[in-house]
Amino acid sequence: MVALHGKGVARGYAIGRAVVLGAASLEVAHYRIAPEDVQAESERLTQALSAAQADLLHMADTLPADAPRELGAMLNVHRLLLADPLLAEQTRALIAERHYNAEWALAAQGQILGEQFDAMEDEYLRERGADVRQVIERVLQVLSGSTAILPEAGDLDGNDPLVVIAHDISPADMLRLRGARFAAFATDLGGPTSHTAIVARSMGVPAVVALGNVRDLVRDGDTVVVDGAAGVVLVNPSPGMLQEYRERHVAYMAERAELALLRDERAVTLDGIDIVLNANIELPDEAAAAAAAGADGIGLFRSEFLFMGRQKLPDEEEQYQAYASVARVMGGRPVTIRTLDIGADKTLDDEATVATNPALGQRAIRYCLARPEMFATQLRAILRASAHGHVRLLLPMVTHMHEVTAALAAIDAARRDLDARGQAYAERLEVGAMVEVPAIAIAIEPFAQALDFLSIGTNDLIQYTLAIDRGDHDVASLYDPLHPAVLRLVANTINAGVRAGKPVAVCGEMAGDARLTRLLLGLGLTEFSMHPQQLLDVKREIRRAHSNDLRVKVATALNRALPVDLDLLGQG
Repeated sequence: MVALHGKGVARGYAIGRAVVLGAASLEVAHYRIAPEDVQAESERLTQALSAAQADLLHMADTLPADAPRELGAMLNVHRLLLADPLLAEQTRALIAERHYNAEWALAAQGQILGEQFDAMEDEYLRERGADVRQVIERVLQVLSGSTAILPEAGDLDGNDPLVVIAHDISPADMLRLRGARFAAFATDLGGPTSHTAIVARSMGVPAVVALGNVRDLVRDGDTVVVDGAAGVVLVNPSPGMLQEYRERHVAYMAERAELALLRDERAVTLDGIDIVLNANIELPDEAAAAAAAGADGIGLFRSEFLFMGRQKLPDEEEQYQAYASVARVMGGRPVTIRTLDIGADKTLDDEATVATNPALGQRAIRYCLARPEMFATQLRAILRASAHGHVRLLLPMVTHMHEVTAALAAIDAARRDLDARGQAYAERLEVGAMVEVPAIAIAIEPFAQALDFLSIGTNDLIQYTLAIDRGDHDVASLYDPLHPAVLRLVANTINAGVRAGKPVAVCGEMAGDARLTRLLLGLGLTEFSMHPQQLLDVKREIRRAHSNDLRVKVATALNRALPVDLDLLGQG
């Protein structure tokens, strides 16, 4: 038996027969062409790019009704990347200037782009480097005349559940494998926001990524166990281990069935404290899943996903339609739209941005205030959407009160623009701020007084407080949501909200981790926001907890400046 450890990105247990996808990267021929062949070689590249785009467009247009809804958006991102000048024009330049053959030039440019993505601070953007690699592989397949990195359809026949083993899995690969009976996914690469993770969660099957060399160690037909909870993959386990995991799987499925019964139950603690459970979304069509999961509202709509991976920024009308559609789906439940959280290493256009430390550069609210026209466009769209439901506006990475003042002035100016046009918007728009910089968490009082609500982004708050980039493998083990300094900042923010009579939410990863639910209740939190699939696990913990008892235990630990022992909180 071989045991491999990676990142569990979709919970559950699976036992199945391994299906190993072909090499995710092609061996590229390296040779120089004659100067007189440059034009023909460049045209060969152009035709391959066009063919790859046409293939993706056909896939998107013929998506089956039962395909995960995320696949259409992913295929569109890949089509946009194929049209990106940084890919096509720079590759042609290598053909013209260095006389590389098309395959060599494309692979070389892909390596340059990959290194740029690897250097990005933001975890989501860093993982988008996988998109670049996947579209390049698709074009290389066209250039080589090969399309087979997947097993033949006949190889997928049989009654055994299948565990897909791959270096990485692209959206197009997912579609080509759609008809098979997937029990799980296991990949060498990937992270929590990789395509494999997103689609696996939408399909409700376990997945483990970042295994490093699973594809080299597994053969077609091997018996594989995937433990999505622990992030473990077992290859050819013993009969005793197989029986243990069969029992775990049965127990897990019974647990999910029991959890489903909680969908319409109140999220209320044993001592009668009602808790708000909201959902985080990235795209408008995810609102339906949030509503179906029983979310009390949208606690975080990451609007930057409307802007990323495209040649032209969305105009006011496109943004308005997107925001309004979510407001309509939620039917009066609150929809919190975070303004554009982008900048530094996450540029949206052709402007060159150089930052010594991108995480500390011109990003989020700083980026928007430096681009008043773009900011005004988004503010008008959000205001117009407020006419269709309970819309709230959230400002990211606020550090200074003058940023709040400037943002409120920009909102007032946007109202005047709409008044001049005669366009409707809600009379009152609640405005809040993300608490993700230690400065605002320490000096929280004036922000709590000036704003309508606060939302703690624990991902960045932990990184900035501990000076830890959780995407850096060398220091990732030091990323600690239970560090006393982090917990004190969270508690300070919640307490300031109570004093000011303003709601405070947590919308970072801590909110969706059921192991930390009792801890957050003990800190006084009454509003959580998370991925829709995490709602029921958190609700179950809430309904088992006694809030006031937890507050005493957590306060005692914080007063002693000791890490909180989760076992002492009675975790379920």
